[in-house]
Amino acid sequence: MARILLIADLHLIPDETNKINLFIKFCQVYASKADQLFILGDLFNTWLGDDLSINAYSDVILALKTLGATTKVFIAGGNRDFLLGNEFTQKTGCVLLDTPHLLKTKHQDYILIHGDELCTDDKHYQQLKSVLQHPITQFIFLHLPHKTRLKLSGQLRKKSIEAQQYKSHKIMDINQPTTDKLMQKYPNTDLIHGHTHRQNIHHGEQYT
Repeated sequence: MARILLIADLHLIPDETNKINLFIKFCQVYASKADQLFILGDLFNTWLGDDLSINAYSDVILALKTLGATTKVFIAGGNRDFLLGNEFTQKTGCVLLDTPHLLKTKHQDYILIHGDELCTDDKHYQQLKSVLQHPITQFIFLHLPHKTRLKLSGQLRKKSIEAQQYKSHKIMDINQPTTDKLMQKYPNTDLIHGHTHRQNIHHGEQYT
């Protein structure tokens, strides 16, 4: 039976070397013993394009490449690192994961997603996401000078932190009807997601 690990939302930052070293140790000691590793979004706190961010996370890139010798690594873009691209996959050997992804195992099938797509009560966030992750917006952003991208990213992050202070915890959690609608498309499966930073197991009538 395949040995599978799943992680999400590490939000690695270049300056936080202790956290990066812990991830590298995880890759070396634990993930290297697995057959597959699924990273369900936001491995990186920000990803401003392969041309700008690969060098900033060089130690992580090397760790993923080394891990690829023993373990197949799949990574989904999150709301912070959705700009992961072809150069990233070439340098790491990771496979970019389209979500929802159906993971079949011997005992149970699972739907894997990042999770922010289920937080539909936060309408402002969903509107902003639709703009930021639109292909045209991404194309324009990736062709901006490095300094401009860094400045815009900092401004957006600051506004995001400020906005969260005035949002209830409820609207930043997943919406149950939205989740039920997704899972109706995948009968006899359970759901695994990240994003909300609320570690828990929820048992529903049809799925977990």
